[in-house]
Amino acid sequence: MQANDRTQPKPGKSPIINIKKPQTFVLDNGMKILIVENHKLPRVSFNLTLNNAPFTEGNKKGVDELTSNLIGNGSKITTKAAFNEEIDFWGVDINFSSHGATANSLSKYSVRVLELMAEGVLHPNFTQEDFDKEKAKLIEGMKAEEKSVPAIASRVVDVLAFGKNHPSGEFMTEETLHNITLTDVETNYKTYFVPENAYLVIVGDVKYENTKVVVEKLFSTWEKKNTPKTTYDIPANTSNLQINLVDVPNAVQSEITLVNTVNLKMGDPDFFPAVIANQILGGDFNSYLNMNLREKNAWTYGARSSIGAGKYTSKFFAKSAVRNAVTDSAVVEFIKEIKRIRTEKVSDEVLETVKAGYIGRFVMQVEKPQAVARYALNIETEKLPADFYEKYIQTINTVTTEDILRVANKYFLIDNIRIVIVGKKSEIFTGLEKLKIPMFHFDKYGNPLEKPTLKKSPSIK
Repeated sequence: MQANDRTQPKPGKSPIINIKKPQTFVLDNGMKILIVENHKLPRVSFNLTLNNAPFTEGNKKGVDELTSNLIGNGSKITTKAAFNEEIDFWGVDINFSSHGATANSLSKYSVRVLELMAEGVLHPNFTQEDFDKEKAKLIEGMKAEEKSVPAIASRVVDVLAFGKNHPSGEFMTEETLHNITLTDVETNYKTYFVPENAYLVIVGDVKYENTKVVVEKLFSTWEKKNTPKTTYDIPANTSNLQINLVDVPNAVQSEITLVNTVNLKMGDPDFFPAVIANQILGGDFNSYLNMNLREKNAWTYGARSSIGAGKYTSKFFAKSAVRNAVTDSAVVEFIKEIKRIRTEKVSDEVLETVKAGYIGRFVMQVEKPQAVARYALNIETEKLPADFYEKYIQTINTVTTEDILRVANKYFLIDNIRIVIVGKKSEIFTGLEKLKIPMFHFDKYGNPLEKPTLKKSPSIK
């Protein structure tokens, strides 16, 4: 029996969600602390996030990733070996990046774990030896993915959607990595790892007053600084539906991605309708796209879509990998399903089933410390109402079939969308031409090419 033939259970009553509000305070350096007490289990979760605006790295793209990889390799106070040995001794999990740090531990070790996390982020020990090793790893990783069709597709989709001079569109190369020095990493850290936009969320078996004292002791010395304010052009969508073709001769499958940029914030009235519309189109197994391309036609292991939301420009995309022989047919079906959700009202039954599934997944997450931390952070950084998550289920249940139709036309821009196809041109070009969709050619870095001429196979006399 196919998944779409099964009788779906009727949704029950929506559960009541009670998410504890954090107690908050702000240090003189600008760092914000949010503490949620939860004494059900003897565990504590720490999440330090630097909510900086995106920035471009230019001809030194990769410096931020190198900074991420080097933070946490010990500190100027404790050697890397001793640092890692103590983490193992306490049996804790600590991860560092250029955008913050996370840690989880038993509550009886929580003070020491927070001390180690603070030491790692505030006193990183950047060494030439570690820098050389991490740079070499990145270069080797890039070489390994040089002919990877999914990797090429991911890069080109963002280049074409956002532009190379946009934080979401620029990409690393061996050249940009070779431009980076250890001094660049140190400068990047000093410039962007500052408390101005720092949020520390602590969830678990702690006492607010005791924790406040520890945090003040550890983080009050963090020097107050402001991050640079950078500007860049807002990316524009295409004026027409078009195919952007990238030839990868070794490709055995075509990576197809339909993409357009969107400006959707979590606090917008459109947020929940857009999320549910995406679920219907390509967000879960029973979606329009997956039922068509996977279940009906058996062209792929899966087809999906996603829509981004936040303070900055993001994207809507629908994608799948299909065998070369059906690339043109798959494009037709992608267009068909996006047009379908833009022109045909979804049935009440499908809408209610999708909403119930989405609510169920939300309920399953709501008790997890990581989710509680994320919710508390989102309310702060996205400027959401304090009861945003308490009303989450209620708001989803208000989404109507008319809402789905409206947001699909607003955000799934089939008339202004790029169909980015990365595949073996010699096997897919002729079929794509027959679609009569304007086609433009690009190399694997998103640079435009003249329309190539296909070489004819030599005739046998």
